[in-house]
Amino acid sequence: MNKNFFKKGAITTYALVFGAIFSVLLAGLLGFILLQLKQAAQRVAWSESLHIAEVGVNYYRWCLNNGVEGDCLLEKEYEDSSGSPIGKFSLQVTTENSCGETIARSIVSTGWTYDYPSVKREVGVLYAKNSVARYAYLINDNVWAGSDREIRGFYHSNGGIRMDGENQSLVSSAQQEWICTDSFGCDPCPTSDGCWIDGSDCICPGVFTTTNNSDETLFGYPVPPFDFNGITVDLAEIKSLTDSSPQQYYWPPVEDIDSDGDGYHIILKNDGSFEVWIITDLDRNWAYSIEEDWHYDYFSVDDEYLHGSYSIDSSCPLIFVEDDLWIEGEVQGKVTIASANIITPGEETDIILPGDIDYVDSDGSDGLTLIGERNILISPDSPTQMEIKGIFIAQKGRFGRNHYSGNIKDKLEIYGSVVSNGRVGTQWISGSSVVSGYLIRENYFDSSLIYYPPPFTPYVSSEFKIVNWEEVE
Repeated sequence: MNKNFFKKGAITTYALVFGAIFSVLLAGLLGFILLQLKQAAQRVAWSESLHIAEVGVNYYRWCLNNGVEGDCLLEKEYEDSSGSPIGKFSLQVTTENSCGETIARSIVSTGWTYDYPSVKREVGVLYAKNSVARYAYLINDNVWAGSDREIRGFYHSNGGIRMDGENQSLVSSAQQEWICTDSFGCDPCPTSDGCWIDGSDCICPGVFTTTNNSDETLFGYPVPPFDFNGITVDLAEIKSLTDSSPQQYYWPPVEDIDSDGDGYHIILKNDGSFEVWIITDLDRNWAYSIEEDWHYDYFSVDDEYLHGSYSIDSSCPLIFVEDDLWIEGEVQGKVTIASANIITPGEETDIILPGDIDYVDSDGSDGLTLIGERNILISPDSPTQMEIKGIFIAQKGRFGRNHYSGNIKDKLEIYGSVVSNGRVGTQWISGSSVVSGYLIRENYFDSSLIYYPPPFTPYVSSEFKIVNWEEVE
């Protein structure tokens, strides 16, 4: 045979073999490229699914803050910037209510794309509002925090602040400047501490200090004021809820029960119950306050009798007293107790604190909100070392302790928040000496009550915000 024939056959064989090998390699390469493209597209879908899920929670937040939850779709299509639909999100919403009031929303949003509907990602979000428990103090007047004070938590006043104590958080005032008078220790005017004299007035910055105790880097002023009028609207609703309850959680003016009554005394028990005592006799004490000057007050209980024992309603833990109220004891669960006279125009009630108020557990499951129509005041016969826990709201008056000559106590510890329309004060000074009140005062805000406070605790803002975000696996 012709040798060229064999050569041509060999070449053809080689061509077929190498062609086959090349085809296999090319197919493998193309398959690898297609796999990479598919994986890249899946990674894009993976990222877009998370974005779509986040769009879902933001969408529901908009519905929540605009009061249109009833019209809010639980499954909604998502469009890209050109208006083309590329995927969907689905929402699961859990509502946490207290006495008919929404306090939090837990939302799980699942997002996916149309191209890869099996590639889904879930985002879990807790929406809640900041309550006044975010602050150690909220005050609607000028205030002087003495050098003995230790304050752990935000401290805000709509008036000016002289902060001579130790602060570990922001101290803010709604004032750019204010007139500091003798009652705030500004005679003579502390010009070396940032104040100045204008005519006969001592003008000081919104927040200033005359000691080395404070952290001035945490001073802020002016900031928007807190709306104290906004917390006065809940009292009638609290009364309505307690008065219509099948059980007894509303107490009328004490004279409707006993013509010799001077007020109610509630003692909270560590099993979730409470006793109601009717006070029939009060001792008088010679006292001084800025509002009333020297006067007799009647805050010391001399005689009382047990009216009844009750259990706190766990489904709606509210108590309303339409008279002056003395309260102390141990709190189990979360409860709001209000004292106000809504019946008689011009008559306002006070809450008196004669003893310690403690929580049974310190894990955040217990909490107390006290709402006084006017003042919340510490009794002259309060403990030498006093500890009170709760959110204390003196909506028209003040939180404090009157000046009783020579009545000096050792230590006051407040774990929670003080909301006071008027100037607070639990220590009185003459010259440089303490003449009445507590020598040492410490304040700690209760972070566990910021988002889950007792019912009808006022909120700093009506807007729900994200307080927890996590991707659900």
